[in-house]
Amino acid sequence: MARHLQQAGHDIFLGSRNTRNIPEWLPQAKVVQTNWNDDEALEGICAGVDVVIQAAGMNAQDCVADQIAALEFNGVATARLLDGAIRAGTKRFICLSTAHVYASPLVGTISEETCPRNLHPYATSHLAGDSAVLFAAQRGQIEGIVLRLSNAVGAPVHKDVNCWMLLVNDLCRQAVETRKLVLKSSGMQYRDFVAMTDVCRSIETMLSREIAAGEVAVLNVGSGISRTVLEVAQLIQQRCKFVLGFEPGLQKVKTVADEVHEKLDFRVERLLKLGITAGVGDIKEIDELLYFCNTAFAISQNKNA
Repeated sequence: MARHLQQAGHDIFLGSRNTRNIPEWLPQAKVVQTNWNDDEALEGICAGVDVVIQAAGMNAQDCVADQIAALEFNGVATARLLDGAIRAGTKRFICLSTAHVYASPLVGTISEETCPRNLHPYATSHLAGDSAVLFAAQRGQIEGIVLRLSNAVGAPVHKDVNCWMLLVNDLCRQAVETRKLVLKSSGMQYRDFVAMTDVCRSIETMLSREIAAGEVAVLNVGSGISRTVLEVAQLIQQRCKFVLGFEPGLQKVKTVADEVHEKLDFRVERLLKLGITAGVGDIKEIDELLYFCNTAFAISQNKNA
């Protein structure tokens, strides 16, 4: 996202707890230290900034392991950063949230008007952060936008990013390291997958989009295309053969005779009205992810050869 916005002509400040090193993947950016427990420091890093994008958060597994920390970070820390942005006079605050606030499992028709009802701590903690942003926007304190992402697909900036539990990332890494794709289910569940490029384009559009007074700025960011986990695994098989020259084997749990999975209709009409057509770049993203894994985990690959 930072690289995309920098290439679009924006000056980028990267908030991080570690400011010792300038990232190789974006040397033009300035890294500012984010002290989540210091209100004055949070206000300071927002000073002179037009738009704050809150992309930090605990993942689903860590939220289950420590529900209190999940609420403190995904909810309270977001509210603290938001408050700092308001006091600093920042114009707009964009919060990256998740479609999983709506339901578990995520099935049926899901639009921005769907009432969030998922009780998983990953969902409830994100919803707390969402609510703080939307309330501040409702009060006219700041232009607040909540983007609820489906399953984004794309290569990380480096291999140490904690993203390898995500389905597509996990399968691409499996393909390189073991030459097999192992699903822990029948793969018949439906999901919405969206290319990271489309997510970045959505964020870029929301930097300057006019927001009407009193508008509830919640936007689903997805492809609007429902596919099964098995279909995506088979696509990775095909792309691996094309990109890396081999087709990994595919293993899955046997489908039970009465197994039924409701389809997902993740509505993205608001996204389409902004002129953003998603769902066309996932093959390119999978190819790049396979290339990335092949380079990043080459030692493991050679060890398993």
